[in-house]
Amino acid sequence: QLQLVESGGGVVQPGGSLTLSCTASESAQNYYNFAWFRQTPGREREAIGCIIGAAAQTFYGTNMAARFSINNHGDKNTLYLHMADLEPEDTATYYCAFGQITLQTTMAQMLGRCMESIFDSWGQGTRVVVST
Repeated sequence: QLQLVESGGGVVQPGGSLTLSCTASESAQNYYNFAWFRQTPGREREAIGCIIGAAAQTFYGTNMAARFSINNHGDKNTLYLHMADLEPEDTATYYCAFGQITLQTTMAQMLGRCMESIFDSWGQGTRVVVST
C-alpha cells in the first residue's frame, strides 16, 4: 500500500474554486486506479470521480461531473481534484485513493462506478469548508 497525502483544503467562499492535490510517498507506477471521495459526518462516503484501468477511463459520481474534474496530467504519483462553483453542501473531508488492477477493476469499468473495493491505499483526508 502507498502512503497518500492530500493537500489544498481550506475555507472558500460559495461560488469559489479550489484544487486539491494528492501525492504518493513512493512510485505509483503499478497503480491504475485513482479516485477522490468525500465524506461528511453522519453520511456515507461518496465518490467524486475516478480514473480506472490501463485505459485511464474517467468516471464521476452522481451530479459530480458538472463542477468537479479529476486528473493526474499523466503523472501517476500525483492526483488532482479541481472544484468549481463550490456550494456550502460541498463542505466535507476529501480523500484520495489509489489502487492496483484487480478483477473488480473490470466490474467497475463496466458499471462506470468508482467502487471503493478497487482502492487499497487511502489518504488521511483534507478538510474543505465552503462558507461566507
